[in-house]
Amino acid sequence: MTQILPRLTGRISRRQDASQPRQRGRKRLQVAAALLGLGLGTSMPAAQAATNVVFVSGAFMRSISVADLESLAQTGQARGLLADVLILSKQKPADVAKLLNQQLTLPIVLTSRLLNTRIGEAILARVAQIVFPLKAKPYGVPALKAGVILGLDNSKGSLSAISFLKAYPTSEMQVSIPALMAIASKASSIADLVNFFSNSPLDGLKGETTTTK
Repeated sequence: MTQILPRLTGRISRRQDASQPRQRGRKRLQVAAALLGLGLGTSMPAAQAATNVVFVSGAFMRSISVADLESLAQTGQARGLLADVLILSKQKPADVAKLLNQQLTLPIVLTSRLLNTRIGEAILARVAQIVFPLKAKPYGVPALKAGVILGLDNSKGSLSAISFLKAYPTSEMQVSIPALMAIASKASSIADLVNFFSNSPLDGLKGETTTTK
């Protein structure tokens, strides 16, 4: 009996070790399938991360580093230009840190499929009017898709603002201040924002459906 037990435990450990590469392989295949489903498999540049969020309005341009945002999320304290922005906007650092840390748990493959539907594309197109790679607005939608899918993969199926930025495929992400202000003027709550980004594109698709009948 004393000789059998070591043999059994040895076999179990070898099986577990052998199963780990297979599990990692399945995970890589899932991510690859997600990216291919989004049409990003061959067109995406080498993976990198956003290092700056650049706020732009005409000739005005100011950058906030992702490192400062991540520091705020981790410590609840703002630094540099970010601290000045929060003071001017009368936002509490702790409240902003809470938003930055909020997590969404989503399955990668299902999310990629949803993003690739007409409704998903319509919502992303609206978001891409506000957020897009610096001076490369036409690539806003593919960059958003990549940020979401790679962010989910890097964070094991969950997504936060920080994990999205760290997965964004360009070093500088532009935020259009005029477009952002236009949204803010139409939304007095989070619910209003959700309605703006979801219901409006849906209404447009409904309109297309009725005209084609």
